[in-house]
Amino acid sequence: MDKAITENHAQSGREIYQRISNNIQKVVKGQSAAIRKLLSAFVSGGHVLLEDYPGTGKTTLAKALALSVDVSFKRIQFTPDLLPSDILGISMLDPNQRTFHFHEGPIFANIILADEINRSSPRTQSALLEAMAEFQVSIDGNLHKLKDPFFVIATQNPVESRGTYPLPEAQMDRFAVQFSLGYISPEDEVNLLGDQIHQHPIDTLQTCVNLEDLISLKQQVKQIRISDELKRYLVDIVNATRSAEGVQLGASPRASIALMKVAQALAFFDGYEFVTPEHIQEQAVSVIAHRLVMEPQARFSGRMAPGVVEEIIKSIPVPA
Repeated sequence: MDKAITENHAQSGREIYQRISNNIQKVVKGQSAAIRKLLSAFVSGGHVLLEDYPGTGKTTLAKALALSVDVSFKRIQFTPDLLPSDILGISMLDPNQRTFHFHEGPIFANIILADEINRSSPRTQSALLEAMAEFQVSIDGNLHKLKDPFFVIATQNPVESRGTYPLPEAQMDRFAVQFSLGYISPEDEVNLLGDQIHQHPIDTLQTCVNLEDLISLKQQVKQIRISDELKRYLVDIVNATRSAEGVQLGASPRASIALMKVAQALAFFDGYEFVTPEHIQEQAVSVIAHRLVMEPQARFSGRMAPGVVEEIIKSIPVPA
């Protein structure tokens, strides 16, 4: 009886995931793989960095997720004049009571869209460090807990360097997953044109999941089992980046934790009760590559971080 209840509970959790995915695909066409990656980070408690060319739908994807779930959402447009207080909030003096009152910034929401995050100064970018790692912010000596869930989707444009500030290694390590959307197929692009003749589909997108559903989904993902052999396999992949040829700085233990949690989410989406090697391999590049710092000589010779991770996956034996 208990097993039947557990199976029904898991089935309802996968139904919640499917509802969110289908709802987003009403707006974002031809990006089912990207939506799967986004949701795997979302339900496992990680953050996402979307890096792609202008007009590929990065902001639309983030907004579609926020509209699909009945939680609070804030968009922060990162610009060179943005200050940390514009993100975190500020204490203002009440002249009548002669006391300071804290006014919350947009960081106090469930889903944050940090649009074009690399257009702000490192000082402003660093305002997100504590929030993304510890789900709290320290302001005027006081500790403020953030809402649960707390999820950051940041976007940046890889082809523009004028007026931008590259994210430091510590900031990159805060993102569980980084990926690109890429261009959709001509057929999907034709459908996209038809959908937007009269209005943008996102204007009519309806909420399909409430906060209780989301919390239940996240709890079920945590119950997915991962064997000791696969834990070691996962750690071997991450550890190999620290001695790989051409890599100046390898992935941290935070990468191992993120890869495990994302793999649990993928296994749950696929209806498994346990993680398989394929789930680890599926997201290894998206979880690890952006954390690697390549040596200048390696970059000049065309050796890239994603290629390094792919080589490592091929070279490490898969547990039986």
